[in-house]
Amino acid sequence: MILLITGASHTGKTALAQKLLEKYKYPYLSIDHLKMGLIRSGNTKLTPMSDDTKLTAYLWPIVREMIKTAIENKQNLIVEGCYIPFDWAKDFDNEYLKNIEYYCIVMSENYIRNHFADIKKYANVIENRLDDTYCTMESVLEDNAYVLLQAKKHKVNYLLIDDKYKMDIDL
Repeated sequence: MILLITGASHTGKTALAQKLLEKYKYPYLSIDHLKMGLIRSGNTKLTPMSDDTKLTAYLWPIVREMIKTAIENKQNLIVEGCYIPFDWAKDFDNEYLKNIEYYCIVMSENYIRNHFADIKKYANVIENRLDDTYCTMESVLEDNAYVLLQAKKHKVNYLLIDDKYKMDIDL
């Protein structure tokens, strides 16, 4: 089984992947780690601040083929990160798709406005963010509104955090 976990920034993708790793013993791939490895090794001219569409265009083909390899080898894998395109399913035939579950995490405007201090507080719960100054209420509201719009437009599975932050996936 392959689990794809994507969504807006600061929604808990990495924390959920870590929780699932501990519960099911499935390894997980952080696309951010892959991104930084490729950037730091000089294998791309992209930077951590490059446009997300450019980063997705560069990273997704690599991640996509890693997913296919895991399925072909009958291995479980959790893949998390914001560089999974909303039209991801077009890249897989049915034999692959039956082995993939997709979850997009989105926070509602209400949740963000009422819990922004918590969002900031938990930003480093799994990974240390070296520079989190870009995380403002406005940026989080904008990012989540965009992700929700795209999730609905592409009719993908999304988990909406609205009242309380409760994130569980049972396999």
